[in-house]
Amino acid sequence: MPDRLIAILTVEHDWRLLVAAWAITTLASATCAILVRRAARSREGRSALLFSTVLVLAAALWTAHMLVMLSHALGARLAVAPADTAFAFGLAVLGCAAACSLSLRRGWAKALSSGAAMGMALAAMTCLGPSGLRGAPDLVWRLDTLAAMAATAMAVSALGFYAGRRWARRGAVIGGLVGGLNIVGAHLVALSAVSLAPDAAEPAGTVISQLGVWVLIILGGAVAVAGATLAIFATVLSRSAMLDRLREAIDAMPDGLAFFDADDRLVVWNARYAEMNPEAAEILKTGKSFESLIRFELEQGHYPEAEGCEEAWLSDRMAARRALSSTVEQHTADGCWLRVQDRRTSDGGLVTVVNDISDLKRDAEALAQARDAAEAANRAKSEFLANMSHEIRTPLNGVIGISEALATTDLDVRQRELLDLVQSSSATLKQLLSDILDLARVESGRLEIATEPFDLTRAVNEAGGLYADAAGAKGLRLEIEVGGSADGWVAGDCVRLKQVLTNLVSNAVKFTDHGRVVLHAERRGPLVRFTVEDTGVGFDAMARERLFDRFEQADGAITRRFGGSGLGLAICRQLTERMGGALDCESEPGGGSVFVLDIPLPPTEAPRAVSPAQAEQDAIVGPLSVLLADDHATNRRVVELILGPTGARVTSVETGFDALAAFRNEAFDIVLMDMQMPVMDGLTATREIRLHEAAMGLQPTPVVMLTANALPEHIAAAAAAGADAHLAKPFSAADLIGLIARAAEPAAAEAA
Repeated sequence: MPDRLIAILTVEHDWRLLVAAWAITTLASATCAILVRRAARSREGRSALLFSTVLVLAAALWTAHMLVMLSHALGARLAVAPADTAFAFGLAVLGCAAACSLSLRRGWAKALSSGAAMGMALAAMTCLGPSGLRGAPDLVWRLDTLAAMAATAMAVSALGFYAGRRWARRGAVIGGLVGGLNIVGAHLVALSAVSLAPDAAEPAGTVISQLGVWVLIILGGAVAVAGATLAIFATVLSRSAMLDRLREAIDAMPDGLAFFDADDRLVVWNARYAEMNPEAAEILKTGKSFESLIRFELEQGHYPEAEGCEEAWLSDRMAARRALSSTVEQHTADGCWLRVQDRRTSDGGLVTVVNDISDLKRDAEALAQARDAAEAANRAKSEFLANMSHEIRTPLNGVIGISEALATTDLDVRQRELLDLVQSSSATLKQLLSDILDLARVESGRLEIATEPFDLTRAVNEAGGLYADAAGAKGLRLEIEVGGSADGWVAGDCVRLKQVLTNLVSNAVKFTDHGRVVLHAERRGPLVRFTVEDTGVGFDAMARERLFDRFEQADGAITRRFGGSGLGLAICRQLTERMGGALDCESEPGGGSVFVLDIPLPPTEAPRAVSPAQAEQDAIVGPLSVLLADDHATNRRVVELILGPTGARVTSVETGFDALAAFRNEAFDIVLMDMQMPVMDGLTATREIRLHEAAMGLQPTPVVMLTANALPEHIAAAAAAGADAHLAKPFSAADLIGLIARAAEPAAAEAA
């Protein structure tokens, strides 16, 4: 076999024709690889591309087949049968069509299928070639050689198609070389498997003469070469058009874009990139290094942030650029802010994208200013609330305290009536002030919800019982019902629950002229449902939508008739939500209202019973020596009037400095300290008292902050200064006496 193949190549064939056949098939195979790849990526014009591919490849295959036949030295002129020749060309067309169609998809399976189709067509043509000759009728075949040729042709064709589909340009070159060698090699191997006996006699029957064969070869070669040339030319034009469109798209980008090669030299850029670098626009050209562009802009003062440290700034910028990806923000001399993003490509090049983020920076600055303004407004609101609380609570404390002291004296009926009006107005004003402060605490998120055990039945009875007298005065029946399932101890915030319930009952009594008001409680799983039902004026659906808004009531007529700020229900809903519950209502005009409050109050065990000694906290143990510091004369007189009947001895001063001096000169059982005073405020005076006690080795004296500063931060500041308790103005006599009793009891017990 090897000797036969060497003989065919060196003796029996014209090598020049073999080279021509190889050149034509190589060109056609490379063209086929390019066109098939384009057809796989394109949906439009795919049929035309496939038709061109099949035509070029089939023409090249048939031309190579005929050239190899001509190159064989038979010792006579070559003549071929027309039918066999046409059939061979048909096989070439069918095999090429099947191979190209199958190779549109990726993967080894498709490559093997396309290679098998192409190899089978090539093997069939190769075997038909000798049998179509006229003048060499004696054929002797070697089947093993033909089988090896067919298998090799299919495998090599599969390799060529796979390379052409996978590796673009390199794949086209590899596919062309492999295809050319495969086609010519298959013909040579096939001829080595057959013995041809030359016949000098004239061929019989209709034949294509050698001249005709040459004409067909020239036509086939022309078709193959022309098709390949047109395909390559169309590819070049398409690529050029695509590059033009790509450049237009890049130029239309709103951001600046530039591409630098692996040596960081400029390759391509768009118009926006030049606009964003106006100083360097005049020197932008292909091959310019990025460092030289930046250095030129530095010299032109384009980056004011680098002034005075140009080299260090440039070094940092280049170090960031050497990373795989980097993003830097630069402030230019014309006031613009640029975000420069560098991304490295696989071959070491750099894509630089420049975004103008001036608007984003201005928006961020505006947002920051708005945030600062909002924070300043919030601080101003807090300061205003604190100041107003202090300014209102101070005189209000005088009104309430003096009216309570006056109530203990002998009054006639007219005086008692006037005093009742004063006390009622004071209570209303105190509730309004508390509502405003509670709303501020809820909105600021500083309202804390406690979780402590309390007797639910007692809490409900106390909340509803506060308005028993008011309901009786209007002839209403006030009914308080606690279902058996709700009776007992629960865990929650008793103070806030009672605040909500008293507000609901108060509204029900206020807006009901006849009939009844019912407060009912029952357990529903982990929730306790409280229902406040009345037979009052009611309201419609529109009023219900805004009922829980701040400063809102059902309508203006109700506001004028019954009064109120409209804050109560807003605070109730927010307190309810903070406790994890829900508050809603149902009503109709003239048909009364029903408010439903659901609060999670899990059952708990009753706390340990307190001893009788602990329970006696409402009376002051013995005569106390009290130091009172307050700059408001009325408030000092109120405290003196409240504590006078208890036997306490009160020493009053106007400033914190005077309080400190009195404390150093005399021992006191308890100190009542205002927070805002001239010369020295109450916090400073308290800290100085604690320092004096520590220096002298004295036991701490209870200090109670008796102040109109009632916000949470004021209570925290008092505790931090060393105060033991905090009582906000206005306060009642019972509040003050009870607090002094609790604060003074440990000291009294210690003295005993």
